[in-house]
Amino acid sequence: MGKKGKRDKKGKGAEKTLAKMEKKVSRRAKKEEEDLEALIAEFQSLDAKKTQVIESSCPPPSPRLNCSLCAHPERDELILFGGEYFNGQKTYLYNDLYIYHIRKNSWAKLDIPNPPPRRCAHQAAVVPTAGGQLWIFGGEFASPNGEQFYHYKDLWVLHLATKTWEQIKAPGGPSGRSGHRMVACKRQLIIFGGFHESARDFIYYNDVYAFNLDSFTWSKLAPAGMGPAPRSGCQMTPTPEGNIIIYGGYSKQRIKKDVDKGTLHTDMFLLKAEGAGKEEDRWAWARLSPSGVKPTPRSGFSVASAPNNRCLLFGGVHDEEEEESLEGDFFNDIYFYDIGKNRWFPAQLKGPKSEKRKRRRGRQAEAEAAGGEELQLPPPQGPLEIVKEVVAEDGTVMTIKQVIPAAAEDKDRSGSEEEEEEEEEEEGGALGQPVEPCPRSSAMVAVKHGVLYVYGGMFEVGDRQVTLSDLHSLDLHRMDQWKVLLEMDPKTQEWLEESESDEEEDDDVEGAEGGEEEEESSEEESEDEEGEQQHPAVQPGEAQAQYVARTEQYWLGLARSHMGPEAKDKKVLKVAHAMAKTFYEDPT
Repeated sequence: MGKKGKRDKKGKGAEKTLAKMEKKVSRRAKKEEEDLEALIAEFQSLDAKKTQVIESSCPPPSPRLNCSLCAHPERDELILFGGEYFNGQKTYLYNDLYIYHIRKNSWAKLDIPNPPPRRCAHQAAVVPTAGGQLWIFGGEFASPNGEQFYHYKDLWVLHLATKTWEQIKAPGGPSGRSGHRMVACKRQLIIFGGFHESARDFIYYNDVYAFNLDSFTWSKLAPAGMGPAPRSGCQMTPTPEGNIIIYGGYSKQRIKKDVDKGTLHTDMFLLKAEGAGKEEDRWAWARLSPSGVKPTPRSGFSVASAPNNRCLLFGGVHDEEEEESLEGDFFNDIYFYDIGKNRWFPAQLKGPKSEKRKRRRGRQAEAEAAGGEELQLPPPQGPLEIVKEVVAEDGTVMTIKQVIPAAAEDKDRSGSEEEEEEEEEEEGGALGQPVEPCPRSSAMVAVKHGVLYVYGGMFEVGDRQVTLSDLHSLDLHRMDQWKVLLEMDPKTQEWLEESESDEEEDDDVEGAEGGEEEEESSEEESEDEEGEQQHPAVQPGEAQAQYVARTEQYWLGLARSHMGPEAKDKKVLKVAHAMAKTFYEDPT
């Protein structure tokens, strides 16, 4: 009784602290949100000019993060909505709607009157009702400089059959937030967690809400038992029985003034519906202790439901503090969670069978030609590192490294098959082909007909953020190999250096507004003259930030040659930028 009483008091104390923090954040965020409401209203007035539905074929969507990607419940289509893009100086928000036609491998843009306002980090879920519905809740809008945030608490539905947007206004829903998770479970939308952030404060949530898809009403759930700590970006998966699985996520706490400490959660919970069909509001938390090999700690991972009563986790990032910088290890691996067996295990690709057979026959022929002598086979290989260089439109060379894990041992395979796969991995690496999507976080994923689709995401090169727009697929039944449906287009990459002094601020703003001109000017980079090597000249009227971005590739090469191959990319990048700025100020 004593221990139970202490736990109850501790729980009530935490609730009071949470309530106080929520009020504090709410007061400080109110003014920020009032400022941003005017900007949102401007965008909505532009959207109000749309009077008819227009669907048109188009190029793939521009690079973006934190959008939603869902599989159409009845058609062979994927639906992409919203998102954000940051070019180093300016944040862009979207509310456009794209349709990916799976069989045609083509994109179409769908303009529908009265869409939700521009947003990112929202949640979307599809249900098969009335020809299909796409439900969207919450998310955030950010000021162009990325320092002010408006958190939505609105609920929208896209009627896919009639191509119409509708805002559902029902009282009693969750507070404004982003980074939350939402799933369709039975005839309800279940929402968990998320965060609300202002310029100076933040708060993370662990509350649970349910929206009834029949009565269009909200209810706040009060599950029994000890649930997950407040967090955002977790895995949330419904089970066939109508329960909810929560895994991982991220949160941070303020440990002292202007110092925050982040936490990568690796715990797992089951939100169980007790007495289903009788008292739908009775829920209870239970902690899960899964067997197998759990994913390594990470944030920014992507999740989807998979065939055979499983869910999957893809990619993510593990940030490590190094001196005063933050270094991130990005992932492109897949982990499966077997719901029935309560077991995690890493995915292993089998490789294309037809290629294996061809190689095996070729090896047998070589052995016969050698008079039966045994061929010398290479020793077993460990993880394979593949390096790929992508040159952006501004001349920046981005080196993408990915590690292909060695195939897991399979006792049922013959020795020749194991050797076959090792050789296949070696040759794939030698050719430098994109065997898998490059490591990334915040990718958008969806599963349709047992095929996983991975769109976009981001990774970092030094201080630069690279936002992707590529598309890959993987058959989750065969688990043979990734298919590249759309390569990343380097021309879509733009990065403007952040201003480092008040004097440069105006020039940097010009750069943010003139991205297209910068891209054009990058094609006119001056080359070294014959004989004596000369540095790229500063063009008349060119701002310092523009010069640095335009000539970054040249100065990177020069810095690398001085610092050697062992120097870290981030340090080389800083030295390169310093050299470029020095030359800009004094070309002599």
